[in-house]
Amino acid sequence: MDDNDEFTGFLDLNNALNDFIKLTGSENILNEEEKIAKEFVEDLLKLPKPRSEISKSGYTHLLDSFAYRKTNSDVTVGWGKYYGGMVENGTYRMIKRPHLKPLWNRNVNKYIDNFKKRNNLI
Repeated sequence: MDDNDEFTGFLDLNNALNDFIKLTGSENILNEEEKIAKEFVEDLLKLPKPRSEISKSGYTHLLDSFAYRKTNSDVTVGWGKYYGGMVENGTYRMIKRPHLKPLWNRNVNKYIDNFKKRNNLI
């Protein structure tokens, strides 16, 4: 299996978040998840963009559409365009071109380390 097929590091992140909950309680966890998501989206927005011939007003490159959404109980990171999932996972007519998974897998330790430093867990 290709390393682009699965997200890695979630168990390590979960362990760090559980340590944080033990120290501070669960009420602050959503804010910390949002900080991690924001850092991930910032890295996603730095990805190199293929040259596009489209230059009309209002055009947003697909790679500029990454965003996170916070609800009362969750933080979600994803594509801001409906077809982003098709690019990420492919379709029966198009091969997948993953962006989220490879970047997460490369940087997960950085996000965990930054989380631990912010909260004095190191």
